[in-house]
Amino acid sequence: MDDATAILLGALIGGLVAGAVRLPPLLGFLVAGFALHLLGVEPVPALDTAADLGVTVLLFGVGLKLDVRTLLQREVWATATIHLGAWSLVTAAVLGLVGLVGAGLAAEADLRALLLVGLAMSFSSTVFVVKVLEERSATRALGGRTAIGVLVVQDLAAVVFLAVSGGSGPSWWALLLVLLLPGAWVLRRVLGAVGHDELLPLLGVVLALVPGYALFDAVGLKGDLGALVLGMLLSGHRRAPELSKSLFTLKDLLLVAFFVSIGLGGLPTPGELALALMLVALLPLKALAFAGLLWLARLRRRTSVLTGVTLANYSEFGLIVVVGAPAGWLGEGWLTVVATAVAAGFVVGSLPGRHPEYLVRAVRRVLPERQRSDLHPEDRPLDVGDAQAVILGMGRVGSAAYLRMRDEYGLRVVGLETSRERCERLRAAGLDVVEGDATDPELWQDRPLCHVPIVLLAMPFHGNNVDTLRQLRAGGFSGTVAVVAQYDEDLRQAERAGAAVGFQLYDGAGAELADRAALAAGLDTGLDRSGHGSPPARPSTP
Repeated sequence: MDDATAILLGALIGGLVAGAVRLPPLLGFLVAGFALHLLGVEPVPALDTAADLGVTVLLFGVGLKLDVRTLLQREVWATATIHLGAWSLVTAAVLGLVGLVGAGLAAEADLRALLLVGLAMSFSSTVFVVKVLEERSATRALGGRTAIGVLVVQDLAAVVFLAVSGGSGPSWWALLLVLLLPGAWVLRRVLGAVGHDELLPLLGVVLALVPGYALFDAVGLKGDLGALVLGMLLSGHRRAPELSKSLFTLKDLLLVAFFVSIGLGGLPTPGELALALMLVALLPLKALAFAGLLWLARLRRRTSVLTGVTLANYSEFGLIVVVGAPAGWLGEGWLTVVATAVAAGFVVGSLPGRHPEYLVRAVRRVLPERQRSDLHPEDRPLDVGDAQAVILGMGRVGSAAYLRMRDEYGLRVVGLETSRERCERLRAAGLDVVEGDATDPELWQDRPLCHVPIVLLAMPFHGNNVDTLRQLRAGGFSGTVAVVAQYDEDLRQAERAGAAVGFQLYDGAGAELADRAALAAGLDTGLDRSGHGSPPARPSTP
């Protein structure tokens, strides 16, 4: 068996094993990389190419979803800058104390080297954080947007450091990148003209690699940052969400190579491993520091803690800072220490799982809950007023359900949506939509839906629908709960969890298509011209 075949087979087995024990597949890919290295498997050139391409496409997709205004919010720029400086000093101080007892590399490093390692350890991994947020369907929630904003500020700080330190900083030609602003108009026109077939993801890859990665790399800037910036320039386009979705499967497949390649990078010496594990042991403190800063920015305890936990890892970008530092700043071996800490940090960061609510409870004395009036406007508890129906998840399915219940059944409807941009768009269209995270247990503590007769669960991730359904039933909700599912087994699971009625998405689409075809053909269907039957009587409010 050649190395390429072994890598593919090992990655698949690692992902399957991780999934079987309910751990994120990326953890399985990491462990597979370490196991393959122990078995003597060597990295193949295509692996690094796929890994680099996966990271570039990932950051381009992040840019497509990122609102530039997010970077100007206090909870983003203040948290990122204060944490970066403070964590660099904390890490340098800890390494300095270790050096005083004569521990290998730390004993040989001067203050400049310790501060450089501290800076490298202050960054969080964009790849890992975005993967975790996507698994939680939280990229557009307040905590997810804040985390991504912090990552962007960190990347910009690293670029500035490389420039002023005499490392591989940008050239004067980088000033011409300002021409991307008018150039984005042309790219938007191209995006609007391309079809919905395979040309769309191909366009996304080309944009990420050519005017994104290659152009920035040519002027001495981080190519991945270029992909992110180009995505941001296109983020306001009406087809940006469609373009991002078209790249989803390709990006996930390519990122398998990224995580496997980290494991294949090699194993450290005992001394290097000890230093790396010491850095990993600091990750809970890093999470608490992020959570504390976000709490001071008036975010709720839950939002602060979950965002802090998500950012509590080390970044592969730290390796770039270490490699790009001027010659003589760091001794040999630090690159292996940082790389080992990054890989082990991914493992530790995967352990809390998709809903680490127990961590929120663990810090309730350190970070007390704020009064509603003192909270961030976008992070306040849910209030649906006198709504007769509430729809959780206002994508296409949720929006269509909202209009049907409001216009055909005459109900007072309120929608709940995590995406601020979608909330603003729907409000502008006249819909009553509240921003919030339906999976937040604290959202249901005051039983905000106890008076609502009907709740529709239309979130895109089935796990979120089921978790919310259980939260409702556990809180004593006695009204009707309807849930949308994509697969039959998901529908059965929701019904077992307490859903009064379920709706299989594809079955519903077929029935609706048949009704409309019969209506267009002039058949007597009992439907009105809009394709709907006569609405039943309105339910009374308990």
